[in-house]
Amino acid sequence: MPVERSLAATGFNELIHHPSRLAVLAFLSGCVEADFALVRDRCELSDSALSKITRTLEEAGYVGVRKGRVSRKPCTWLYLTAEGADALAAHLDALHAIAADARSAAAQHSEPATEDAADRPR
Repeated sequence: MPVERSLAATGFNELIHHPSRLAVLAFLSGCVEADFALVRDRCELSDSALSKITRTLEEAGYVGVRKGRVSRKPCTWLYLTAEGADALAAHLDALHAIAADARSAAAQHSEPATEDAADRPR
């Protein structure tokens, strides 16, 4: 199957693919929930960038937000929704499939092995 096939059909998700959004979803996939500041620090984002990413992912239904207080201090916790976990898994599967398809296509069109070809880095 060609690499150019419909990316949407593979589970590839343009919304998730952005590196910062992908980092946030991947981090949250390892947590029940996480404090906003922890996500910000671990994903190396500014408050404003994480706030915008959170809003985008929340609108998509991928991230949930819980607000509360800790010792009278307002606090925000983020968590990955079931829909977000499914979308992340499908996106990662799509990336693996795209890479596998590309490797397969390259192998089918590679040069015959020669002494020079064996010395080339892969």
